[in-house]
Amino acid sequence: MVETAFSIRHAVPGDAEAITRVHDISWRYAYRGIMPGAELERMIARRGPRWWESAIMRGSGLLVVEFDHAIVGYATYGRNRVPSMPYSGEIFEIYLLPECHGLGFGRRLFNAARNELAEHGYLSTIVWALADNEKALSFYRRLGGLPVRKAEERFGNDKLARVAFGFVSAPVR
Repeated sequence: MVETAFSIRHAVPGDAEAITRVHDISWRYAYRGIMPGAELERMIARRGPRWWESAIMRGSGLLVVEFDHAIVGYATYGRNRVPSMPYSGEIFEIYLLPECHGLGFGRRLFNAARNELAEHGYLSTIVWALADNEKALSFYRRLGGLPVRKAEERFGNDKLARVAFGFVSAPVR
């Protein structure tokens, strides 16, 4: 029997190249056909290795999933950016390489980010997803998230609907 280990850990500066790769591939997979192509490519280009290394050095909440000695996913998290909403923490991003979907890494990464937030006193969590991204909506519903708000976000000349999911129960340990 062959066993391959995975781990979830805080990102370190040497991870910036690998996180960039995951970001580029997973964003194209998630948003091609949903977000205008030129705008998607512009947003991806903004997040190169120097951007990620800077985020890591600033101490941003950033976890990575390592599988078979390679980074295959990441999550970013912190204080909720919408103070009018009754959630203290927010998971800003959670992405995996497409070939790693359905393996349980997303759920574990989500729970790890929620636990990190809870350790800083943020016991409730909000996460946003584009309304046309059915895979993300389904993922957050399966995790127990409840849709709590709808809004629009501008991407170039287009406005896209997005949905906030709230999580009020204690995170899984």
